[in-house]
Amino acid sequence: MNKKELIEKTLKHEHTGVIPVSPLLCGITRKITGVSYPVWSTDAGECAKAFVKGARDFDLDCLTVLVDLSIECDAWGQRVVFPENEAAHPDYSHRLIKDVDKYSKIAEVDYKTSKRMNFYIDTLKLIVAEIGSEIPVFAFVFGPLGVLSMCRGQQEMFMDMYDCPDRVYTACGEITKTLAEYTKAVCDTGVDGVMLDTLYASGSIMSKEMWKNAEGEYSRILADTIRQKGKKVLIHNCGQKIYFDAQIEFMKPDAVSFLYPPDDCKDFAECRAKYGDRVTLIGCVPPTKAVYGSDEEWESLCKEHIYQMGDTGFILATGCEYPANADFGRAVKMIEIARRKI
Repeated sequence: MNKKELIEKTLKHEHTGVIPVSPLLCGITRKITGVSYPVWSTDAGECAKAFVKGARDFDLDCLTVLVDLSIECDAWGQRVVFPENEAAHPDYSHRLIKDVDKYSKIAEVDYKTSKRMNFYIDTLKLIVAEIGSEIPVFAFVFGPLGVLSMCRGQQEMFMDMYDCPDRVYTACGEITKTLAEYTKAVCDTGVDGVMLDTLYASGSIMSKEMWKNAEGEYSRILADTIRQKGKKVLIHNCGQKIYFDAQIEFMKPDAVSFLYPPDDCKDFAECRAKYGDRVTLIGCVPPTKAVYGSDEEWESLCKEHIYQMGDTGFILATGCEYPANADFGRAVKMIEIARRKI
């Protein structure tokens, strides 16, 4: 059974006798090829080379191609900065939406005019051409509410959702029009699926009803777009008290990548019992533990998640990106544990 067959069976909840494993090795892959973070974040050839080498060197069972959360906001002209040792992010001193009247700047745009969106599409094409026949490749797209927050700022956007919700919702709708066309192009690169980042669909950030009103229907549009292209729909959400039920209602995902138990489950075991037959579960080892804590604690966490999630419909992974400035030791250990099925 090759890796494509393994992940396909896992997404169908078929027994494979194997625990698929894929720590989210993203920004850290730049270390493998020795390029700087800014180069890795802007040069499609170098970025693809790093991801491919990471997938092969560490024998990953699937690859999630997350670069940073500032890819999409570039399309609307949000300034982005490229630090030497951390992920690219919006220029916080030059937000595109400086006040509520500036929401009018957010209208549907042609994704082809975005340098960063085209960089990401080119990166995916190169990765798929190199390893797409060997290993499932999942693209990563930030949801419309997340993109809007890159242009406005989280705190300001949350206040606007109380003070002038219609402006926020209208802007999300315009962003979704662009994201839908962009997502089609992402699917056309040959990836196996697209992971939608719905960061704000969690109890630690906003109420369930607020998320439904702000992003629910737009997330449905994007998920339907992915399915119409014949690709798998995945969700990533590393917030506390993630809303599994609401997101399943709107997006009907094949899999969910997450860090904390859902809002309606007391622990991961209950999550498995309640949702394990509805979606494939991906996670949920805290990536901070790759830097802090003992080797014994890391090994215990990996084993605990295998025990609680079972050996069908589960992919062992970090619950968010593996720390970009860590070493690879604990990623190696996670993979060894999964291979031993301990």
